[in-house]
Amino acid sequence: MSHQKKAYLALSVTSIVWGTTWVASKMGVKHMPAFELASIRQFLGGSIYVLFFLMKGEKLPTGKQFLWLIPMAFLMFVSANGIATYGLQFITSGLAALIAALYPLSVVLIERFYFKAIKITLPTIIGLLLGLLGIGFIFYKDSLQAHGTNYLLGVGLSMFAMICWSVGSILIARNKINMNAYNSIGWQMLISACCMGLYTIYSGNYISLFEIPAVAWGAIIYMVIGGSIFAFISFIYSMKHLHPAIASLYAYINPIVAIWVGSLLLGEKMTWNSILGTICTLIGVYLVNRSLKNQKDPVSAVADADGM
Repeated sequence: MSHQKKAYLALSVTSIVWGTTWVASKMGVKHMPAFELASIRQFLGGSIYVLFFLMKGEKLPTGKQFLWLIPMAFLMFVSANGIATYGLQFITSGLAALIAALYPLSVVLIERFYFKAIKITLPTIIGLLLGLLGIGFIFYKDSLQAHGTNYLLGVGLSMFAMICWSVGSILIARNKINMNAYNSIGWQMLISACCMGLYTIYSGNYISLFEIPAVAWGAIIYMVIGGSIFAFISFIYSMKHLHPAIASLYAYINPIVAIWVGSLLLGEKMTWNSILGTICTLIGVYLVNRSLKNQKDPVSAVADADGM
């Protein structure tokens, strides 16, 4: 099999696995506290990365690097991943995945109004408007009325998590440290796991490891082995052997996968409003993503990263 065919296979793996991790996370929070789930997931995933690089001879982070890793762990994994996991208790996995995919829109707004670095072009404006229109379709009529205030809480938490991911992505793009990026991710996972683990113990909102049901352990193992390892390796391979515009298509496929798999496995209802909203939102995100890549600002690199 040629490198290109393998790369397309890797792209398929990335798209499907990262989309289904939202469904796995939703299944997990049905059986155990959300922050406990997130902390175990990040601890196992982070341990694998850190041990791999230690075995390769990488040194422990310096004090200066830890001063960078700690706040980034709070932004990218505690505030983003942890809170997104908590918000999944109140909304569908498909909607959570779609909100996470909105982060290029918030990146544009933050960059434009805080750093004055992004030019607002016509495609950017159209993309932003389509993104807002898509969210409007999803919230129309049957959403808030059918689900109540908890639904609104879940949406708010997911939006906050997405914004935290955006801020973290901007900081990473603008303030690089002399450290392997994947080793850095591993340490951020471990730091966040410790923080969320301490919070669950302090709050008392946890269950014994022996009381965690098999379905929750299955979800955790799938997210760690599938999402954090195989899908990530596949993503790197596809980025190396495919044009970036093609390799980044996973970001638009993830929410669609989450919506369809969530409807099949979890009985999450799909309405015409949600379908139209998803289409509008993903087109809007694509246009904004494209406008970012056409500009020279360093934050355009974050358009190729995803997956809370």
